[in-house]
Amino acid sequence: MTTNSQNVAAVLERLSAARIIPVLVLNSLSEGLKICELLQLNGLQAAEITFRTSAAADIIRAAAKEFPELLLGAGTVLNLQDLQRAQDAGASFAVAPGFNPKVVSAAIAAAFPFAPGICTPSEIEQAVELGCRLLKYFPAEAAGGVKMLKSLIAPYRHLGLRYIPTGGISSDNALDYLALPEVAAVGGTWLVRDNDLKAGNWELIAANIRSAAALLNQR
Repeated sequence: MTTNSQNVAAVLERLSAARIIPVLVLNSLSEGLKICELLQLNGLQAAEITFRTSAAADIIRAAAKEFPELLLGAGTVLNLQDLQRAQDAGASFAVAPGFNPKVVSAAIAAAFPFAPGICTPSEIEQAVELGCRLLKYFPAEAAGGVKMLKSLIAPYRHLGLRYIPTGGISSDNALDYLALPEVAAVGGTWLVRDNDLKAGNWELIAANIRSAAALLNQR
């Protein structure tokens, strides 16, 4: 039986290869599968499908079967029910915008990789106390950006923590975050915008994905 630390290490390895995680707010199964297909075809290896819509669990479940090479995470996991839905749907990991000790404890007990949201030293220490080693830095830009993250990283560097900055990330600043060794990957909504989804603008979305994949080659 694998432990939480083993599962987190496995997900971290894949996150560190993917580097960019599109944060997706999807309204239907067909829309979700189309986006996952575009991600895989155009060079990105991961997706965070948020539980901001009722379709999220069904999308994760279907995409996990249809696109097994895609690293699928559940986002906006706010409570124990969301956590269970993410696990049942087949997500490989989950993230939250904030730090909820009940959800963190349940995820660790289930050996399910989970990154709670942090933006202060106190939140980092609470998460570490419960056993977290993967953290979501949110809202990244509003909380102080790369400069703030560097300051947060410094006193805890010896603990080997890894971070997923999300919130205000774009093609203009993604590489600044990815240049930090402690950053496993960045998450962002800039690749798949709501207006483009509603318009079915698949060519523009595909072009955004290709641009992001090309951005990684500039590092």
